[in-house]
Amino acid sequence: MDACCEVREIPREQRRVLLIVLWINAAMFLVESVSGVLARSTALFADSLDMLGDAIVYGVSLYVIGRGVVWQARAALLKGLVMAAFCVGLLVQVALKIAHGLTPVVEVMGAVGFMAFVANVVCLALLWARRGDDVNMRSAWICSRNDVIGNAAVLAAAAAVAATGSPWPDIVIGLLLASVFGRSAAQVIREASRAIVAPG
Repeated sequence: MDACCEVREIPREQRRVLLIVLWINAAMFLVESVSGVLARSTALFADSLDMLGDAIVYGVSLYVIGRGVVWQARAALLKGLVMAAFCVGLLVQVALKIAHGLTPVVEVMGAVGFMAFVANVVCLALLWARRGDDVNMRSAWICSRNDVIGNAAVLAAAAAVAATGSPWPDIVIGLLLASVFGRSAAQVIREASRAIVAPG
């Protein structure tokens, strides 16, 4: 059967893991986006957008989980493009933060950043065992790995802002997150493109 049209038995464990991490990311998007706006934190708001992107990514992963290699590679390509879009969006947010120079509210930034860190460590642990299944699950794991890195960076930014009273640690962490997302997007897009060209 054509790899593009193949539909195989849906791995039950993959579906269960993706459903759990989807709902965790959707819930944390709501918490972080509101908190990021209230706390005036670029890093926190950027991480909330990444949570939204991941929830979308996991939904796409669920759609293609029982389909062939080409479908999964196309989904991975979409995930890479979403990561790239968030990289660009984050750079725009950093530029706006520099223009306005608002110092974030450290207490909110730190508390919500820690909640998000714990949530994403749980997601990463769930996806760890499935990361070698196929390109679809590997790209989902890469998204989760980025989240943990991003959350750790938000916590570091909160500590630095508290110590210095300056918005610049928040801005610098935002730029570092953009770099991580950009590199990961390139990796996922490259792997997905290879899988589309040479399925199987």
